[in-house]
Amino acid sequence: MLTRKQMYTGTGFRPVTEYNLTLGADPRGRVTAAVHDIRAETSTYEDYREALTGLGQMLYATPHVRQTYRSIPLDINTPTYMRGPGSATAAFAIECAMDELAYELGVDPIELRLHNEPDRDPGTGVPFSTRRLRECFRIGSRAVAWDERAPRPRSNRDGNWLIGTGVAVAAYHTQRAPAQAVARLHADGTAIVQCATFDMGPGTYTSMTQVAADALGLRVPRVRFRLGDSTMPPALPHGGSMTMASVGSAVQDTCDKLRSQAIALAIADPRSPLHDASAADVVVHDGRLHLRDETARGETYRQLLARNNRSHLEARGGYSPGDEVERFSTHAYGAVFAQVAVDEHLGLVRVRRVHGVYDAGRIINPKLAESQAIGGMVGGIGMALLEHTVTDHRDGRVVNADMADYLVPVNADVPDVSAIYLNGDDHTADPIGVKGLGEVVIVGVAPAITNAVFHATGRRVRTLPITIEALL
Repeated sequence: MLTRKQMYTGTGFRPVTEYNLTLGADPRGRVTAAVHDIRAETSTYEDYREALTGLGQMLYATPHVRQTYRSIPLDINTPTYMRGPGSATAAFAIECAMDELAYELGVDPIELRLHNEPDRDPGTGVPFSTRRLRECFRIGSRAVAWDERAPRPRSNRDGNWLIGTGVAVAAYHTQRAPAQAVARLHADGTAIVQCATFDMGPGTYTSMTQVAADALGLRVPRVRFRLGDSTMPPALPHGGSMTMASVGSAVQDTCDKLRSQAIALAIADPRSPLHDASAADVVVHDGRLHLRDETARGETYRQLLARNNRSHLEARGGYSPGDEVERFSTHAYGAVFAQVAVDEHLGLVRVRRVHGVYDAGRIINPKLAESQAIGGMVGGIGMALLEHTVTDHRDGRVVNADMADYLVPVNADVPDVSAIYLNGDDHTADPIGVKGLGEVVIVGVAPAITNAVFHATGRRVRTLPITIEALL
């Protein structure tokens, strides 16, 4: 058990990073060159490196890119992954620079980004599994009335408040890892599915139950998903936005096998109404197996197992990524819009709205997905305006190691936040067509807010969090 103060020195943190980015473009807004010079802190006893270079290689169609990454060992404890590791930091630099370039060229910030949309991953040359950023921008700009805003900075007012609207791209790579599961169909028509994954809040219990119920043709209340025990089939660590794609695909495979096992039992049973039917013609709905085109010909799981004196059927399955990782560029994307109000005299920044439109593949549970977006947006507000660790350089101690001085967003700081997920799936990425969405939802928030602050005030801020001193 750690005290609150010990949390600041006994665990990891998002590393301080200096990200110098130089862009070159022609007068039409085509980005021709980008130079990324990155310095990030690490401890003296470990070389922790953030994944800071990925977005700079694939976000825009830039023919000439140079990147350097230098670790700076300091007398600190080792940094670690924090939501959206690497991508959240890199997106701040890249998206603020693109916004600055847009104003320098006199081009709309969205148009500049669309003008530099790549057809293939510029870093690897492989095709995208899906990349629907154009649609994200189209839907998002309409939702926030982007075209109605006065584009010139300091031209939108509400009394003493300067009003600004900003935009930024979000992207996060779709990670996958091997996972296994076991499923058991009981004689009473209920099912239990097990996997040694765990649930720290995103709704793993619920979403995996949905996948299992859909595959088995059962109602959700008749399926139980169990997790959190090392005696269960193995799973990946719960992070990297890869649980749904990996464990979900394992659950799908396992339950498909279990359903097929039940169908095979019915087809082979001379007493079954489905005897000698083709397995491809048999479907399961609400716990009842029947022919696709002859629904009256069928029976329930309970009838099938009871007649065959079976207490249960059991199947074990799994998922392991194939070579699609090398053949395709798989990412989740988003267009994030932010509106802020800045007090002209006091420099206070108030976020009035954050709206995101995301291409995240198949959405298993819209309510859980919206909850993830809200969490990411609130975290992005903290990154942009509040969260800051202050170190005493005399002894390396964190001087604001408490909740009174280390500020995080509370209800009063959170405005109207909303998210839209595009319909669709990405079966190239994984069998169930999902992409990770737990971390892409934070990636573009801080730069969108920072760009909105520039639109409101005409003042470029290049250091987070944005402070009153930076705006006065």
